[in-house]
Amino acid sequence: MKYQIIGKNITVTEGIHDALVKKLSKLDKFFKDDDDVNCRAVVRSYKKNEAKVEVTISTKDTAFRAEVKDRDLYDAFDKAVDKLAGQMRKFKTQLKKRYEHEGIGKAIIFEELEEEKADSEALKPVRFKEIHLKPTTIEDAILEMEQIGHDFYLYLDTDEEKMGVVYKRQDGGYGLLMADRKIEIK
Repeated sequence: MKYQIIGKNITVTEGIHDALVKKLSKLDKFFKDDDDVNCRAVVRSYKKNEAKVEVTISTKDTAFRAEVKDRDLYDAFDKAVDKLAGQMRKFKTQLKKRYEHEGIGKAIIFEELEEEKADSEALKPVRFKEIHLKPTTIEDAILEMEQIGHDFYLYLDTDEEKMGVVYKRQDGGYGLLMADRKIEIK
């Protein structure tokens, strides 16, 4: 795994770097030796005596991400690694169930999956809904999302002529996902 560790409001000392790499190296068991795996970790320190760790591990096939806040930086490392390991086990279960030993999960080694079969059942859609997308601005999309009480809202952006999703962020703000292609709005 290739590591990139970035500090925000904190200097990444050799001790912090080594501790994080040591903890993240426990996840190597989920990947083959010849896989191109990149790990980007952002370590933040806040005035409120809090630390935040954001870790993104990406392969050519998929990506895993964990974000953890804690009073102790090293506890945040542990919790982030635990979250990532859980995501990887769940992903392995899904691939195994979907492809039944075809070896399709190129970056993931399949082992120890029996305890997670129940988790994969939860991923089946339980409701399907077809909606009419109306052209609107991002501001109106946010108002509509708030009005219907959802955490996200799919709409056609009149300014960009693209499909977008506006969503509520955990920090109380709003996020926007925008399609990379223009569409014809009638």
